[in-house]
Amino acid sequence: MKKIEFAVVLFVSTIGIAQNSAEVELEISKMDQALKYGDKQIAVSKMYNIIALQGPKSVYKDSLAYLYFSERNYLSCFLVTNDVLESSPNNMEMLEMSAVSLESIGAKDKAAEVYEKLFSKNNTGLLGYKLAALQYGLNRYEEAYATIIKAGKTPVDTVTTFSFKVNDNYSQDVPLAPSIAYLEGVIAEALDKKAEAKIAYERALLGFPDFVLVKSSLSALEE
Repeated sequence: MKKIEFAVVLFVSTIGIAQNSAEVELEISKMDQALKYGDKQIAVSKMYNIIALQGPKSVYKDSLAYLYFSERNYLSCFLVTNDVLESSPNNMEMLEMSAVSLESIGAKDKAAEVYEKLFSKNNTGLLGYKLAALQYGLNRYEEAYATIIKAGKTPVDTVTTFSFKVNDNYSQDVPLAPSIAYLEGVIAEALDKKAEAKIAYERALLGFPDFVLVKSSLSALEE
């Protein structure tokens, strides 16, 4: 009798799993169609359905975070990445989206904490620059200076640029390496390290000779 009862329970469970799987596949199909037609609102709705069907460990939480991030819905993106990071704390892509989202919603101190974790795991010039900029903005000059010095010694890509506003009508797109050197000079000045600031500014000009802000900073320093 017990064997029969067990067989019935197993049979019912199997049917339930099959039904759940079919529902998930249907929702995925609807989501794909919504994305194909550019209907992000419906796509988000279907992702929620998929996550509810698959449970807390659904991989579609990652997809939901990416979608919120692409739409610049940074608060929702942070909440989703925070949820994912509870079970996968070393997910670098979720960490980076979390850091950018926190920075974008004005939570600078929390963003710096996440960038510190990222930079400790992946020493790149870009991450170091972003962390140092946040630390500088938080008036943590000593930390910022140590970070930017380290960033200048790490691999730096040649694709990334930063836009620096020269005046109301003109901005310059500056490659990462001279941007790092410029920030190093700015932080050095904040620490009253004028000789070090001058060297950093000169290095920035070597990488980007038309860097207007560096030229004005050097002139002010020499005066």
